[in-house]
Amino acid sequence: MELIDGILQIDQFLTVTLGIVVLFVGKRINSAVGFLREFSIPEPVTGGLLFSILFAIVYASTGVAVEFMLGARDILLIYFFTTIGINASLKDLLAGGKPLIILLAITITYMVIQNLTAVSVVSLLGGQAAAGILGGTVSLIGGHGTAIAWAPRIGEQFGIANAMEIGIACATFGLILASLMGGPIAKFLINRYKLTPEKVEEQDVGISAAQEKTGIGPMEFLDAILAIHICGIIGIFLNEGLEELGLKLPLFVTCLFSGILITNLIPDNFPRISGTRWPSRTPSIALIAEVALGTFLAMSLMSMQLWTLVDLAGPILTILTIQFVIAVAINLFIVFPAMGRNYDAAVVCAGFGGISLGSTPTAMANMSAVAQRYGASHVAFIIVPLVCAFFIDLVNALLIPFFLANF
Repeated sequence: MELIDGILQIDQFLTVTLGIVVLFVGKRINSAVGFLREFSIPEPVTGGLLFSILFAIVYASTGVAVEFMLGARDILLIYFFTTIGINASLKDLLAGGKPLIILLAITITYMVIQNLTAVSVVSLLGGQAAAGILGGTVSLIGGHGTAIAWAPRIGEQFGIANAMEIGIACATFGLILASLMGGPIAKFLINRYKLTPEKVEEQDVGISAAQEKTGIGPMEFLDAILAIHICGIIGIFLNEGLEELGLKLPLFVTCLFSGILITNLIPDNFPRISGTRWPSRTPSIALIAEVALGTFLAMSLMSMQLWTLVDLAGPILTILTIQFVIAVAINLFIVFPAMGRNYDAAVVCAGFGGISLGSTPTAMANMSAVAQRYGASHVAFIIVPLVCAFFIDLVNALLIPFFLANF
């Protein structure tokens, strides 16, 4: 940790340590504040937003900006999505076939609506239509990564000097709204239609109170880590192979697919060095998933530099308010009925709330908070990451150039 030119740089070790602290703070606050639990607000969101506000206050009062090294955070993301792949059974994948196609079709249509909305609002406010794209799928469904990738090109092509700032601001505010949207939507649907899981199943993320009391053996935990690393290694080779073919995907996507392939291709009785079966849907995998996702999201939210967004807050909040209303309406009146009006559909809606304005981890955190309160939904935890971690990036890569060329 060192202070250079008014910037306090936090190294990776301290960043992870603080991320864990933030997660515990969020848990304590959620335990003390009833409505946060009631509306299934994820614990890392509570803690992360609090700390990002505190860092903004530090900057406003001292002029010292806090910056974090986030390399370890990206490893946690790979861990999390690999656990989702390891938990994916062929039976669930087949069951999720039709819902997957339906959710994908809805999401693609929504992406077009999101861009049209952003362009229309910016045009009404007297801005450039191209700047509106930055408030659409570039930064919302696309997230910070897509915003960072496209903003320089859009800024140079259309003469928008603050394109990067607009993209980052939209992505940041969108992430906050997405984190707060999923839980309340799911609660509303579950209570209104009196929905419950069709059967009691083990959690994909997190463990039950009974499992906490029973405990997890050290070798079981280490076996789960080994399985994740095996899938990760194969995922890295798969990612490199696809990149040589001209298809560039985030590493966590290929690790997700690696987990799915190994889980469904290797027989349960396949001999392993640990002497145990493949750890699909075990408490160890669920525990690692919860720790990895929670710490990742806590680190992501606590590292937001809110003070950089103040000058753009007015017009961007106008765009995001309209985008938020549209996202909620589509979730309630299109996604929920189309996905079957059942408990799984309600959990999917929590995830779609995270996708629509935020990111894949936000969607998973929303669903995890709902599932741990009301019950597991394996179908939701399969189809939502497949849609938002794989297909969205491919569609966005075609959709953004189309809008830039025609608006």
